[in-house]
Amino acid sequence: MTEAYIIDACRTPRGVGKPGKGALADIHPQHLGATVLKALAERNKINTSEVDDIIWGTSSQRGTQAGDLGRMAALDAGYDVRSSAMTLDRFCGSGITAVNIAAANIMSGMEDMTIAGGTEMMSRFGTDAAASSPFLDNGNERLREVHPQPHQGVCADAIATLEGIDREAVDALAYVSQQRAQHAIENGHFDKSLIAVHREDGSLALDKEEFPRPQTTLESLAALDPSFAKLADIPLDEQGTTFRKLVAQAYPDLDINHVHHAGNSSGVVDGAAALLLASKTYADANDLKPRARIRALANMGDSPTLMLNAPVPAAKKVLDKAGLTVADIDLFEINEAFSVVAEKFIRDLDLDRNIVNVNGGAMALGHPIGATGSILVGTMLDELERQDKQFGLVTMCAAGGMAPAVIIERV
Repeated sequence: MTEAYIIDACRTPRGVGKPGKGALADIHPQHLGATVLKALAERNKINTSEVDDIIWGTSSQRGTQAGDLGRMAALDAGYDVRSSAMTLDRFCGSGITAVNIAAANIMSGMEDMTIAGGTEMMSRFGTDAAASSPFLDNGNERLREVHPQPHQGVCADAIATLEGIDREAVDALAYVSQQRAQHAIENGHFDKSLIAVHREDGSLALDKEEFPRPQTTLESLAALDPSFAKLADIPLDEQGTTFRKLVAQAYPDLDINHVHHAGNSSGVVDGAAALLLASKTYADANDLKPRARIRALANMGDSPTLMLNAPVPAAKKVLDKAGLTVADIDLFEINEAFSVVAEKFIRDLDLDRNIVNVNGGAMALGHPIGATGSILVGTMLDELERQDKQFGLVTMCAAGGMAPAVIIERV
């Protein structure tokens, strides 16, 4: 089997995902994607006519994010028209899935050079299209009868209750995330991959992370009211269906302890990322220096009702595919969609907290849905090099009860 190598990775800073407030909110999503695609091509001096395919993750494919954003962004970046592209949606897992498919295409022997990445502008969510269904099943009551799927925040609180993970624990992890992110920013851990975003007139839009709140304390987190208790009881249709009732279909005796709030949930942001992958043969022939190889990739499904629990089984599956154990992995990146996701991941796999999300996570830096997975793989690559380590495992939960995972090995 042909091996797939990561040649380079880059990303934009993450901007606050609110119209009128975030620095990237007035940038067209295709322009944001083009920013990283152009940088990737220029940094590596690639012949874009030889890019076999671009695999792009965008979860909300509505309005200005619709219409194969990956292809439009590549054309906008000046890529040769022969470099094809597709845009996929695995909800939050889109960015890792983009990397995995781009790698698998090379590993199959059918392609030589691919690009993976993603764009998500959460500032567009409320303005780009008509309001969507409040249900993940989009009104499919037959599916709802078998697999009720509540709001993700309600799921996070339900998992915390079932696992006995209390408010103090999820707040403590959120505090650590903020502290680590600030340390990483101050010490330049992200500088290698960060690409400044400019407006069409050439003025600077954003060149540093906009979302982190380094002033966060355990006391300020403790003062925040839970975000999802009221949401759980809002009637969503004429039948009075609520998210709490959906949980009760599967867990009728569960009294949910609501522990998540804005400070220990992932941040709403805009951002984009891209990675360049190639076969060893192509890399050698074109003076591209591999930085890591894809050791293994995997996908896993789990309970759609709890929705956020697939990362642990996904990690076990990808470790098995790689012929490795937890002890072999030097660094872990688990997306902080909600604090309980990372906390449960650490507990279930009995991980050393000092090797998990060492530069902070989405609670501090934000989670641009379709782009986050690609950001995490790039962050992992940079950190393995910075620490002179070998193996990194990246995974994340996705709506519908899924998790993609990938192990990269520095070379």
